Amino acid sequence: MEFEAVIGLEVHAQLKTKTKIFCSCPTSFGAPPNTQTCPVCLGMPGVLPVLNKKVVEYAMLMGIATNCTISKHSRFARKNYFYPDLPKGYQISQYELPICEHGYIDIEANGSKKRIGITRIHMEEDAGKLIHDQIRPFSMVDFNRTGVPLIEIVSEPDIRSSEEAGAYLRKIRSILRYLDICDGNMEEGSFRCDANVSIRPVSSVPFGTRTELKNLNSFKNVEKAISYEIERQKDIVFDGEDVVQETRLWDPEKHNTISMRGKEDAHDYRYFPDPDLLPLAIDDNWLEKLKKNLPELPDLKKERFIAQYGLPEYDADVLTGAVELADYFEACTKEYKNPKQVSNWMMGSLLGLLNAEGKNIDESPVSPSNFAELLKLIDQNIISGKIAKAVFEEMAKTGKPPEEIVKEKNLVQVTDEVLIEDIVVKLISSCPKEASEYKAGKTKVLGFFVGKIMKETKGKANPEIVNRILKEKLLAD
Repeated sequence: MEFEAVIGLEVHAQLKTKTKIFCSCPTSFGAPPNTQTCPVCLGMPGVLPVLNKKVVEYAMLMGIATNCTISKHSRFARKNYFYPDLPKGYQISQYELPICEHGYIDIEANGSKKRIGITRIHMEEDAGKLIHDQIRPFSMVDFNRTGVPLIEIVSEPDIRSSEEAGAYLRKIRSILRYLDICDGNMEEGSFRCDANVSIRPVSSVPFGTRTELKNLNSFKNVEKAISYEIERQKDIVFDGEDVVQETRLWDPEKHNTISMRGKEDAHDYRYFPDPDLLPLAIDDNWLEKLKKNLPELPDLKKERFIAQYGLPEYDADVLTGAVELADYFEACTKEYKNPKQVSNWMMGSLLGLLNAEGKNIDESPVSPSNFAELLKLIDQNIISGKIAKAVFEEMAKTGKPPEEIVKEKNLVQVTDEVLIEDIVVKLISSCPKEASEYKAGKTKVLGFFVGKIMKETKGKANPEIVNRILKEKLLAD
């Protein structure tokens, strides 16, 4: 019997507001423990929450960007559970009346496009953070994160593979960053994902028993954990046993999942409307204003890059994957009018450098203007493409403009045809055997001569001129 996976993802995105969702405490990351708290976010008796309007706007923006219906009336609820990092003993969230519902995004995975439904997007407050002592048998709690605003984005169970899950998450993160409402930093916990995974026989309608996966702090770990869990559940079924509904943790070192606890259902949280917060009403003017101010999102930007710059779909997809990357590209093309050349160098040398150093495009040591100037030097035959790569590496190390590096290191390309011809003639006369082989039809020998000339000129000879003169002299009687 063949099985297919049924996967739904729950994404928690921390919103880039200056203050928390129900109080005026700051939300900055990395402050000393328990220095960004107050009686409201600590749940002291007699305090009342006050809703942050910016949180509502950010939630609506994400709903609009993911084709959701924005609810004109929504309501906050209390989600009751008892963890040491939850000071009130409940979390303020939304349940039966969320702010956004019934949306979708389009993804591409394994060479095909697919639409993934979004069940709901709702607002809620974050919990604190437990810090477990590595030596002594106790834990400490940091309440700085308590009350930090989140939106939870819940997908439909439309995902069928780990690759689709990865593509979905990257698309959600990209939209959040385009909207500038979440920094998407998985390492700092501002973009978190839980995966619900089950299997069922192919073409079967009912879903199987699902498990929830936690501790997924990177796209690769999400994909690895889901792939492992699918195979684990298949093994259980093939052994004639039943999959247990539970929450499991991904162990990135052992590359397996381990049981954490039994999985709760909604009724276990005993939701009820929060009596301290009024129902939320969204008027048409507010909603229309947000729609008009919506920035250009990844899909539209990709279509524009293809139409405006004549880029292949693959190039456009890569360059619009992050808003900062797209901005860098467009800044380059304002100064250098060959978009495809910009794209080639960005996806090759620039992204290769950044990936090797674990940096984002906004941390690039090479500015867009210097990057464009480097490409101009190639077009002007001042340097060759090979020399340009060496210049680029030096630009990345020093931050200097390309012209300065070329002058300092005397890297100006040799374009003097008389000089090149003299070198070619001398080389051919010193290598009669290879010259005869070329005349006999062994054209690969040309590379031998080119290499020799480049060595003689320290890589500065113009390759186009070298190849032309070489062919002329080798075929001459």
